Amino acid sequence: MRAEQIRIWGLLCCLMLLLPSGCRRADPVYNTRFLAFGTLMDLSLVGVEPQKAEEVAQLLEQDFAFMQRAWHAWDPGPLGRVNRLLPTGKFFAAPPSILPLLRKSQQLARQTDDLFNPAIGKLIALWGFHTDAPACRPPPDARAIRNLVRADPKMSDIEVRGIEIRSKNPAVQLDFGAIGKGYGIDLAIDHLRELGIRNAIVNAGGDLRAIGDRSGHPWRIAIRHPNGGVFAILQIAGDESVFTSGDYERNFIYEGKTYHHIIDPRTGWPAEGTRSVTVVHSDATTADAAATALFIAGSEGWYPIARRLGIRYVLLLDSQGRIHMNPAMAKRVQLLEGDLPVLLSPPLLDAP
Repeated sequence: MRAEQIRIWGLLCCLMLLLPSGCRRADPVYNTRFLAFGTLMDLSLVGVEPQKAEEVAQLLEQDFAFMQRAWHAWDPGPLGRVNRLLPTGKFFAAPPSILPLLRKSQQLARQTDDLFNPAIGKLIALWGFHTDAPACRPPPDARAIRNLVRADPKMSDIEVRGIEIRSKNPAVQLDFGAIGKGYGIDLAIDHLRELGIRNAIVNAGGDLRAIGDRSGHPWRIAIRHPNGGVFAILQIAGDESVFTSGDYERNFIYEGKTYHHIIDPRTGWPAEGTRSVTVVHSDATTADAAATALFIAGSEGWYPIARRLGIRYVLLLDSQGRIHMNPAMAKRVQLLEGDLPVLLSPPLLDAP
């Protein structure tokens, strides 16, 4: 997504978050913005004194700067070192900043039949999606894609022994782009709670986790249409995460065809048949990974994976303009475009 698009979408999300839903006098809301993980991070704190809010915001910005350095797959840093050592096949000590994220990624990869697969970093780099602004160029050579797919890198190829790890497959290269934001947001929420903050949102370019509420009213969350604008609104309160994966986020166009960054590890090509997937879940880490996995699974395959992950709310927009969602999501989402056909799945789990 271009910088101007990010700025406009971030502003739209902030406006939606701050819309009042009643006449009760609102507590003051402190808002700030900084750059992390290649996107704009928006922090909203409710009912916090301005001086403390500024101090909290600085601490979180420092947290995210550390996480970005630690988890960047290609820059020098802890994850870069891991990726240099994995092809050797020998055990080495995993950096403390990497090991918990690696373990969680292995668990989520198993639950999604490896549709969520951070081990395909070489495929991501081959497509040029390891940069913040992918260049408009021909797609990679089909033979190179096939060779990487045949090598079949998976998170299960990484063996963990205490604090040591090794890869049994030299094709494994880690890229936590499909989970890093979510994991980082969960850590940020934990930090906010340690600091005594009870009502807040941490928003990474539209992907977010909210705790508490806004002066007794739920937060209003905008769901973007892949073609632009907003096509749905969610109200959330308590402690929930909302994550969306879409074909509009990072892509390039070559000879009139758009190639997006959500690569299907089974084919090595951008996943087809889905425009966007929005997931609501209790933690941001699972929501982040689930949005990617369900996007790749598509309208025919998202349901069993969502059940396996314990996801309660899913909205999928397919390439034919149809909305697929479970009944619990249908009850709580407000669709702004009434002409979109809606296909309801069986219930996922018992949900309020």
